[in-house]
Amino acid sequence: MSSAAEQEAVAGQKAVTGDRVTADGRPAVAVNGGRAAAPPPATVPVRPGPAAPLGARFRTGPDGVAGTDFALWAGGAEGVELCLFDEHGGESRARLTELTEGVWHGFVPGVLPGTRYGYRVHGRWDPWTGARWNPAKLLLDPYARAVDGDYGTSGLPPQVYGHVRDWPEQHVADTVRDDRDSAPYVPKGVVVHDEDDRADDRRPGTPWADTVLYELHVKGFTQRHPGVPEELRGTYAGLAHPAAIGHLVRLGVTAVELLPVHQFAHEDHLLRRGLRNHWGYNSVGWFAPHAGYAASGTGGQQVGEFKRMVRALHAAGIEVVLDVVYNHTAEANELGPTLSLKGIDNRGHYRLRADARRYADHTGCGNTLDVVQPQALRLVTDSLRYWVTEMGVDGFRFDLAAALARTGDGGDVDMRAPFLSVIAQDPVLRGVKLIAEPWDVSPGGYRVGAFPPLWSEWNDRYRDAVRDFWRPGAADPREIGYRLSGSSDLYDWGGRRPYASVNFVTAHDGFTLRDLVSYERKHNEANGEGNRDGTDDNRSWNCGAEGESDDPDVLALRRRQLRNLLATLLLSTGVPMLVAGDEMGRTQHGNNNAYCQDNETGWVDWDLLGEPGWRALFDLTSRLIALRRRHPVLRRRTFYSGRARFADGLRDLAWFTARGTEMTEEDWYAPTATLGMYLSGRDVPERDERGERVLDDSFLVILHAGDEPADVRLPGPPWARRYEVVVDTGREDQESPPHTAHPADAAITVPGRTVLLLRAACSRPER
Repeated sequence: MSSAAEQEAVAGQKAVTGDRVTADGRPAVAVNGGRAAAPPPATVPVRPGPAAPLGARFRTGPDGVAGTDFALWAGGAEGVELCLFDEHGGESRARLTELTEGVWHGFVPGVLPGTRYGYRVHGRWDPWTGARWNPAKLLLDPYARAVDGDYGTSGLPPQVYGHVRDWPEQHVADTVRDDRDSAPYVPKGVVVHDEDDRADDRRPGTPWADTVLYELHVKGFTQRHPGVPEELRGTYAGLAHPAAIGHLVRLGVTAVELLPVHQFAHEDHLLRRGLRNHWGYNSVGWFAPHAGYAASGTGGQQVGEFKRMVRALHAAGIEVVLDVVYNHTAEANELGPTLSLKGIDNRGHYRLRADARRYADHTGCGNTLDVVQPQALRLVTDSLRYWVTEMGVDGFRFDLAAALARTGDGGDVDMRAPFLSVIAQDPVLRGVKLIAEPWDVSPGGYRVGAFPPLWSEWNDRYRDAVRDFWRPGAADPREIGYRLSGSSDLYDWGGRRPYASVNFVTAHDGFTLRDLVSYERKHNEANGEGNRDGTDDNRSWNCGAEGESDDPDVLALRRRQLRNLLATLLLSTGVPMLVAGDEMGRTQHGNNNAYCQDNETGWVDWDLLGEPGWRALFDLTSRLIALRRRHPVLRRRTFYSGRARFADGLRDLAWFTARGTEMTEEDWYAPTATLGMYLSGRDVPERDERGERVLDDSFLVILHAGDEPADVRLPGPPWARRYEVVVDTGREDQESPPHTAHPADAAITVPGRTVLLLRAACSRPER
């Protein structure tokens, strides 16, 4: 706790600023050097209205009068004013007097869709106990379904802070209340009445095992697309355009994983440097589609535009998964702005330290939402259900999901946490795709493999193992073996399946795939942080030259490495995730933390598809995805047993050395650059719709990461009678398979740094 002397000293300072409001909470203005009350805003009548649902809901009252129900949970507040704004910014207020179990509510006649609104919440200003109510601050409704406006373009105005941001004694600045009105400087919620019930929307319902994820940014994917009309680029409508969807269909992905599309705010330090938050991991409104991605308008039109985008993707057989940020908000720590939850009920939404002035920060962003608190948990789950039932999305990827599983005063991660338990029993949410980023930034937060059934996880151990295998230096065969075959060491428990592992080599944070083979050091100077931001653990290899090169040998090697990485990813058991543009050589020029690069660095360059070398990479990626789709052995729903089920001794999974012999225990402990993986199509543990066994081709995957060619002997019977090469990453031309045939037990030469996929011709058992 702060010392008594410090509190007493600051109390006097508070009195100086506290006289800037009148007794009824109205801001004061200067008159002839003194202070006088501002003219009171117009008041509007309020009728009784329901306490649920929360938010703003347009309806017709019992007497036929149209209006809107407003309901806001502010459990510890002393009063709530609803503030309505006309098209000129004029404000009128309605005091909500109905109070039911912490919810302030009422029906306001005449408030129609498109009306902009916010709240002023009255209560104690006592930061030492975590109380930060300040009625001078207009607050965004956390349940607002659309948001209009922003927080400025050159920096956050000081008026949006609940405390005096520029107080000379910064160590106590957060305790000095700022009584300037923030309404002119903040966005407003919008009353929405969207009658689109999505009756003609058909969800693809792609099973997890058949899923291929494609991580993309709504703006970054469409901003430079030549086939998307210029007025639609960077928007939901742009992503719904046939030119954008056509690329996804040709590639063959089954789901897009959209970087955050909840309403978010740009950080002050970025705006002051002339930058913006490009990725969107700074949420302020969890029900509203980010207005900056709307082509149709921000007066509620963004809701319908988002729904139409989802419908268009569904019509193409593509699911929509949202990357959601419920672990923290844009209000940061005690020195951050007061935009919504901090001013509604700080203690009821955020995890605070024992010194309640301070915030527990498990996210690295200044605060952590406390989803152990009933209302915070309700806010998150209501938001999730809304996006599924009303907006039509098919699943979620939870940013820093471990932070949502922290419980108790110590904030330990607990897989029986209220958030996870509520999800597990919810009839809506348990039926959608759930992906955890299974870590946060605090001790004990790394929980890869620990999330309960129903959850899939970003598997960073897969990422690291694949990167390590393909860069110089012999790799550990045990690690790469587990990752290629579904990571059973992490996920084979509690009924979890191989699709619990979301396999990826790159993601939005970090190098692009092309940069992974072009840079060994990050180059983040454009972010304005002295190249200190972003990880230094890249596990990359530049193939002999740092950055762009005109050396044909370097370029050829890089293209080969890209083919190797993509082939490894798409031939591994688990759910593969690609990043938009990696299939055609997108580069960020070595920036591995492009979160603030809302420019050509962060946008997909579609001109690359016109270059033969990058077009060939797209062709290979598309062909590998098509192979997965045709062959269930490449997308197993259960883990391998490694045991023989037939008299000939053939097993569902077997590992081979370059000598053509099965791996021994000694081999597993010896670093190697060459590994063979045999996948048996006779042992697919599935039944078709008629209840009959599923039979498939068998395949041998050879991964050779050595620089020099390797002599490899192909396994003989019973594994195969002969082999046919289906994929050869050593070839530049990838439009069609090579169809080279080899007899079983033959010795072949595998070029340096190459993946071969060979179809094994062997006898099939009867059904």
